[in-house]
Amino acid sequence: MLKVFCAPARYTQGPHATEQLGHEMNNLGLGGPALIIAGGSAIRMLSETWAQAFAATGTNYEVFPFDGECTLHEIERGSQAARAANAQVVIGAGGGKVLDTARAIAADLSLPVVNCPTIASSDAPCSALSVIYTEAGEWEAYRIYRRNPDLVLVDTTVIAKSPIRPLVSGMGDALATWFEAKVCAENGAKNMRGGASTRSALALAELCYKTLLADGLAAIEALRGQEPNEALERLVEANTLLSGLGFESSGLAAAHAIHNGLTAAPGTHNSMHGEKVAFGLLAQLMLESQSQAVIEEVLQFSTSVGLPTTFADIGIDDPTPDLLEIVAQRASMAGETIHNEPIEISPKLVIEAMRAADSAGVAFRGATSALPVRY
Repeated sequence: MLKVFCAPARYTQGPHATEQLGHEMNNLGLGGPALIIAGGSAIRMLSETWAQAFAATGTNYEVFPFDGECTLHEIERGSQAARAANAQVVIGAGGGKVLDTARAIAADLSLPVVNCPTIASSDAPCSALSVIYTEAGEWEAYRIYRRNPDLVLVDTTVIAKSPIRPLVSGMGDALATWFEAKVCAENGAKNMRGGASTRSALALAELCYKTLLADGLAAIEALRGQEPNEALERLVEANTLLSGLGFESSGLAAAHAIHNGLTAAPGTHNSMHGEKVAFGLLAQLMLESQSQAVIEEVLQFSTSVGLPTTFADIGIDDPTPDLLEIVAQRASMAGETIHNEPIEISPKLVIEAMRAADSAGVAFRGATSALPVRY
C-alpha cells in the first residue's frame, strides 16, 4: 500500500487575515465571480471586510446564506445559486458545516474552493471531505473529494471574538487525532485517502495533542479578552491544520465512529461535533484497554477545558439499553472507522466501552471534586 499525505494548497493564518483574501486568491490564480457560502454570524461580521478585500482586486462576488445543516438539499440549493452566479470559485465562511457544504458544492461543479473558518470548532477546513447529515441532524455519510481546498484562510481576530464553546469543541475533535492516527498506523489501516500514513502525518498528529495540553487553557483566556495571543495562534493551528492533516493522512478509528453512532440519539443533538468526539475518544481508550495514566491525562485535560466526559454531558443521562444498542449498532456498522481498531468489534463491546467511559468520567469528577465547565 502506498503512503499518501494530503494537504490544502495553501494555509494562511493570522490577525485580520480576511483583509488579504482577495490578494491571497489572486496569488493562487483564483478569480471571480465568487460565491460565498456563509453562516449568519460570518455575514454580520465580515460583509464590510469582504467588500473592501474584493474591491482591492476587482473580484465580483455574491453571498449565499447557509441554512444551518450540511444536507443533500442544502448542497443542491447552493449548487443552483453557484450556477446562477456563474461562479468560478466557491468560498465557505463560517463553521464546519458551512465549510463542508461549500466543499460539496465546489466538488459538484468542479470548481476551486476557499475555506474561511470563523470559529476553530473542528478540523474540517483543511480536509477533502464533507460530513453529510440528514434533515433530522443524524450522520448520513462521508463524501470524499479528489482534492483538498485550494486555500484555507484563518482570521484569528475573528476567532478571538467567537464564543468559547466552539473553540473547546474543536479541541475535542483535535484531541482524538493522535490516538486515532496512532492506532491506524500501527495496524496498517488505510487513511482517508486510501493510503498508508506517513511519518510526517503522525508527527503532526502528536504535535497537535501536545499543543492542546500546553495551550488549551490560555487560548480560552484569549477569547475571554477577545484578542488573539500566541497561545490562541498555536491552538487554532492545532485545531485546524494539525488535526486536519493528522486525521486525513493517518486515518480515523473508534472515536469518530462512536460520534457517528451518538448522532442517532436525539438527546445528543445539542452537543457539538467535537464534544461527541471527545466522549467517543474516552470510549476508544476503554476499548483499547489503555493505561490508567493515559486515561487520566485525557480526563484531566477534558475536565479543565470543559469537554464532556460522561453520558450526562452529551445529553443522554442514564441512557436506556435500547438507546445504547442503537448507538452501538450505528457505530459498528460495516465500513465504519471503528474497524481500524486492532480488535474484533461488536455492538456489545462498544456498549461496554461507552459505559466504562461514563463510569471513568463520573469517578474522576468525584475524586477530584471537579465541577463540569460548560461554556
